[in-house]
Amino acid sequence: MTTIVAALILMPLPMPKQYLCHRTETPIVIDGRGSDPAWQIAQWTDDFVDIEGDAKPKPRFRTRVKMLWDDEYFYVLAEMEEPHVWGTLLVRDSVIFHDNDFEIFIDPDGDNHQYYEIEINALNTVWDLLLIKPYLAGGPAVNGWDIAGLRHAVFVDGSLNNPADTDRGWSVEFAIPWKSLKECAGTDAPPKNGDTWRVNFSRVQWEHVIEDGKYVKVPGKPEDNWVWSPQWAVDMHRPWLWGYVQFTTAKPGEAQLTDDESWLARELLMRIWWAQREFFKTEQRYANSASELNIEANLTISTYPSGWEATAQLSDGRALRVLHDARLFFVSSPQFAR
Repeated sequence: MTTIVAALILMPLPMPKQYLCHRTETPIVIDGRGSDPAWQIAQWTDDFVDIEGDAKPKPRFRTRVKMLWDDEYFYVLAEMEEPHVWGTLLVRDSVIFHDNDFEIFIDPDGDNHQYYEIEINALNTVWDLLLIKPYLAGGPAVNGWDIAGLRHAVFVDGSLNNPADTDRGWSVEFAIPWKSLKECAGTDAPPKNGDTWRVNFSRVQWEHVIEDGKYVKVPGKPEDNWVWSPQWAVDMHRPWLWGYVQFTTAKPGEAQLTDDESWLARELLMRIWWAQREFFKTEQRYANSASELNIEANLTISTYPSGWEATAQLSDGRALRVLHDARLFFVSSPQFAR
């Protein structure tokens, strides 16, 4: 293992962003505008930052999100500043991030496996898919999977695909049905009061020029990736770094966010997972201990013919485990009993 990898292991990452998601008692009209009175009880998230964190330049345009829930849906409202709103893709399940887009990522039980991704462009074209596990762990993505009953709408504050004027931006509104998310949630859907899901949001933004009255991407210029909770790399498929959304039935001001007491153990185990990947590249085997990975940690690593696992003991008596395929879970959970 190289010195660079070892240095990265020693730098703990901060806890991801948190959001208290209130329950709405009134129905929401999904029109993309976010004008329903119910949204008034929801707070905006922090403004989005670069996917690699604050070390990168602040996004050129503001992006922020609100969330609500009820017995049927998880609601998401996103507001995006944008002086030139454009889109080209009209076919569902196209690779939507080839346009400017907004994206939702949901891992209900926080185990890094069987998580959901939804992308939408300004033309209200959606790409929804299920990820069996992160691409770094071998994927794959199930593109043919659809969220049955998904409701979504876009509102453009200006004009769409008109380079002759300046727009104010666009907003999107989603009602994501629990009955579809329940399929691979691994936990209660809808959630119970106090439950926490791992969620993140991304905005892909392409720089463009105007040629012959049309928007044209700047050749050779990569897209910008702006997110709610930083990923610290240009890769949204690291679910362990997504934000925490805590669902509550309390009235605004009567509930508080609860920190994840397992965060440091989660972060450490995923660093072990990453270090094992690098170790295998040079040694053609997996390490049997944290010290062999140049990591000082009180945990157990076991190797076997098909891979490896690492287990960390929490101060409250629980044990957290990561497998070679990046699945992260509490050992005491009967759902994951081996």
